[in-house]
Amino acid sequence: MSDQHLRSGVLILDYGSQYTLLIARRLRELRVYCEVWPCNDARLGPLCASGQAPAKGIILSGGPSSVAVEGAPALAGGLLDLQVPVLGICYGMQLLGQAFGATVGRGEQGEYGRTSVVVEQPLGPFLSFAGGTQLDVWMSHGDAVAAPPQGFVAVARSTNGLLAAMAHRERPLFGLQFHPEVAHTQGGEALLRSFAVEVCGIDASWNMGDFLTEQVTYLRERVGEDRVLCALSGGVDSSVVAALLARACPEQLTCLFVDTGLLRKGEREIVETTFREHFGVRLEVVDARARFMEVLRGVEDPEAKRKRIGETFIRVFEDACASLGEMRYLAQGTLYPDVIESVSVRGPSATIKSHHNVGGLPEDMRFELIEPLRELFKDEVRALGRQLGLPHEIVGRHPFPGPGLAVRILGALDEEKVATLQEADHIFISALHEFGLYDDIWQAFAVLIPVKTVGVMGDSRTYEWLCALRAVTSTDGMTADRAHIPHDVLGVISDRIINRVRRINRVVYDVSSKPPATIEWE
Repeated sequence: MSDQHLRSGVLILDYGSQYTLLIARRLRELRVYCEVWPCNDARLGPLCASGQAPAKGIILSGGPSSVAVEGAPALAGGLLDLQVPVLGICYGMQLLGQAFGATVGRGEQGEYGRTSVVVEQPLGPFLSFAGGTQLDVWMSHGDAVAAPPQGFVAVARSTNGLLAAMAHRERPLFGLQFHPEVAHTQGGEALLRSFAVEVCGIDASWNMGDFLTEQVTYLRERVGEDRVLCALSGGVDSSVVAALLARACPEQLTCLFVDTGLLRKGEREIVETTFREHFGVRLEVVDARARFMEVLRGVEDPEAKRKRIGETFIRVFEDACASLGEMRYLAQGTLYPDVIESVSVRGPSATIKSHHNVGGLPEDMRFELIEPLRELFKDEVRALGRQLGLPHEIVGRHPFPGPGLAVRILGALDEEKVATLQEADHIFISALHEFGLYDDIWQAFAVLIPVKTVGVMGDSRTYEWLCALRAVTSTDGMTADRAHIPHDVLGVISDRIINRVRRINRVVYDVSSKPPATIEWE
């Protein structure tokens, strides 16, 4: 992105929060241009030393550290001397408090999840809220600022009596102990809008069309005369990447679909038909079912599965180049939730699980990666797909993990377990379409739990596997809630699976949310 865009937008400094790019996503929804930099980005020092503000406003993200611990991420020297508004969120507020001499540390209690706060003095971003207003917000902290430091006043407190927001009396410096970027926070969008538009004076006119134009220009410059191999799975993410590259450099693009044997029922046929008939891109199909099963056979640990799948994908792509010709770049549909859960990419965030296309990539691969969606969320990718003219049948598909059914079969897998799960999953998804529920659900799938349970069929005892159904609602995949499928519909689906899939005799429905659970079971 251009320096000009950032100078008229917001710079978000990442201190390691799982929610950092949610801040960016909310701002983009408000049509405010923003970028996320690591909190220790090498560009900050020279800018702060020269007094040159990189943006019209700066947001300090949350993070898992304690400001009192040696080596904890700190404010860049001179950052607070820049003449721009600063908003500290959670850890960012604690950094602001520390910088002005406040006591920051672990009190008698932390605050996690939904918490009520009361506005005491409506200053800065809180100007649209009357004094005494109570808001339900999302907290996630152990440490806290004990009291407003010199020059600051308390703007809001939680009903537990802890300082929830503060503002400087004279300078545009603000702190929020809660997370306005999380959907559960009441008034969170209004707070971010007020900070960006009213406090920082930013013209909210940026849109996804701008992102598309900038990415096409960037990809043309990046690829040049070289060739690109696009890992195409047929899902939303890789399809949008393929369409984006077809717009930017169609002559250098080859899409490669790998049949891993771990796909949904009929997936290979759907991909071949869709892309050969509707998109006109060069598509090569590799049958690698035996190869993937060989490296996965007997493997029970989900992290080991992901890493073996990630490496095998790369080796298949490298082998494909022997017949397709040398490819410098490998393009894949990595999204921000994949990145933030897999590796500490910007700030010191915690690793939740390795995604096959992030933490599972081998260090010695020959390709240079192109990941144009790396800082987008799923709903933003869908919006980009619509900008590119992709049909609803593609942009509206539920997410499907790169490792496929390998992480939906608990423990070790074999061909029989894969075939069993494919049938159960197909029945589940077909029923959601039949009852008009598919488009209301973010993601739905079946999980095979090869634990035997007792049943009875035709007056005979059965001792077969357990199948779990999972369906969630979400906007970005970072948080998710159970989908409320009517009980009678669940009953129909259960009956169909048990009657038609030979090795399953019991079906259950997963009603856990994310967090504390993840969407996928492994």
